[in-house]
Amino acid sequence: MAQLHDRIAEVQERIRQRSAASRTAYLDEIMMMRQSPDSNRRQISCSNMAHAAAGAGLDQANVLGMADELKPNIGIITAYNDMLSAHQPYEAYPQIIRAAARAGGATAQVAGGVPAMCDGVTQGEPGMELSLFSRDNIAMGAAIGLSHDVFDGALMLGICDKIVPGLLIGALHFGHLPTIFVPAGPMSTGIDNTSKSKVREKYAQGQVGRDELLKSESSAYHGEGTCTFYGTANSNQMLMEAMGLHIPGSAFIHPHDGTRKALTEEAVKQLVTNINQEQIQPIGELVNEKVIINAMAALLATGGSTNHLIHWVAIAHAAGIIIDWSDFHDLAKVVPLLASVYPNGKADVNEFQKAGGPAFVIRELLNSGCMHSDVLTVASEGIYEYTKLPTIKKEKLSWTDLPDESGDESIVRKAENPFSESGGLRLLKGNIGRSVMKISAVPEDRHLIEAAAMIFSSQEELLNAFNDGKLDRDFIAVVRFQGPKSNGMPELHKLTPPLSIIQNKGYKVAIVTDGRMSGASGKVPAAIHMSPEASAGGAIGKIQEGDMIRLNATVGTLNVMVDEDVWNQRTAEIMTKEQKLSNRHGIGRELFGNMRKNVLSAEEGAITWMN
Repeated sequence: MAQLHDRIAEVQERIRQRSAASRTAYLDEIMMMRQSPDSNRRQISCSNMAHAAAGAGLDQANVLGMADELKPNIGIITAYNDMLSAHQPYEAYPQIIRAAARAGGATAQVAGGVPAMCDGVTQGEPGMELSLFSRDNIAMGAAIGLSHDVFDGALMLGICDKIVPGLLIGALHFGHLPTIFVPAGPMSTGIDNTSKSKVREKYAQGQVGRDELLKSESSAYHGEGTCTFYGTANSNQMLMEAMGLHIPGSAFIHPHDGTRKALTEEAVKQLVTNINQEQIQPIGELVNEKVIINAMAALLATGGSTNHLIHWVAIAHAAGIIIDWSDFHDLAKVVPLLASVYPNGKADVNEFQKAGGPAFVIRELLNSGCMHSDVLTVASEGIYEYTKLPTIKKEKLSWTDLPDESGDESIVRKAENPFSESGGLRLLKGNIGRSVMKISAVPEDRHLIEAAAMIFSSQEELLNAFNDGKLDRDFIAVVRFQGPKSNGMPELHKLTPPLSIIQNKGYKVAIVTDGRMSGASGKVPAAIHMSPEASAGGAIGKIQEGDMIRLNATVGTLNVMVDEDVWNQRTAEIMTKEQKLSNRHGIGRELFGNMRKNVLSAEEGAITWMN
């Protein structure tokens, strides 16, 4: 067992001290919930229990608590819909779970469903302005399901971008319950991501038509399962493994692989075990500051989605733990980059899994002292179980040790031979505010960009400028009024192809924005999540057309090169009445007005439920 790296220990202790009061209050709250008589089915009123069991069929007697021995009742929160390819396999999961529960001396009920939107469908569309806020809506939906309070544990069925963070936030507000997350796996490999990106760039230049683009996209996204690039959804799965909230090795097993059904059944079996054991492992106690740091380390080591610099701050808050981007920044100095998966490399997640996958990364982080080993997990044997691969031998699920060496060093490497000595994310600070940059996808010769600002108030304005041929120059695009208060902080992923084209022509290009660029961001330097945002009076609103901006990801700075006195005298631009109206009406956006009003900054997790 490797000694924990000093820097990791320092950050952990800093977080522990900062969170002492809030964490204690959280643990006291879940202890009260655990001890409440209202959580005992035999003490809940007969009328209430009759309602809870009326649709339980074969399981009715147990749900009612009429058996001599009270058996565990599991609440299922599902994000199933068949519009999301990643979530389509969940259609059959309740039946599988119920059968496995009965076989294990328990029962299971679908407690509720939560919304699950596809960011891939809504990219560049008004619906994307609901995406970030859907996370907290999902958390609320999970809480509504579990509020029936007739459950001894919970299974969370979700995979994609805002769904897993939302489910985890919801689960942590029922932190007295043992809880396991159940993934469904990635789709099989289609057209390679590099070819897909080339077609997108050709389409942006008018070199191919819609038919060819649609054919390319359909070849990439072609069946059940998670999209195969290492975006937010697959980063979710990596972090769930690192936190010990999956059955070990569950993340990237295909939906139709026989091992997948066995892993789902094992999740039920393990949850029943965790409920029945004398010292139960409620999720609120399991997810402590060490487990949060393990997730942060896994994110940095794999160059995962920038969205998690928002989501995991919110998740930590839900458990009474306070983290910020400085914590990520300091961890990144010592956590090595161990994976190269698209958009940080050419491989997809299926190739990542074949080369060693999450198990290899977790093993290397543990062996190099970059993860805590003294943590609880939903697996009985602890975090080292997550360094093994699940297999079916003689019709029985088992786990085997990985080979010592990587299956492909172009995809995943040992800690002593990383792709980079530091993690794939960087905090940028300066007179504009605080932002983050995914450096793992950006070549080193683009880590320093100095160019004149071009100001845009929407991604449509930038796309129009590209189509009009106005971007053939060195520039830094300042895209503002894209933060959570402005319009819900949509992803600006559609800006990647045109900016890549300009960059490929030899121009120096970067983007500075208070919006998001997603886990699928490409090789254009992007200072994102600027806080404070423009609509909160942030300095990004003070930048003027032609101002020289210096972005230095090497040292972590971002500044407007304007005389300090001139800069201090400027007044930040505000949204026009027309901009406000266009951002806040249509496609259901009116319903999210209170969320925009109350939302905290991106660095504070864009939380809407703390005010």
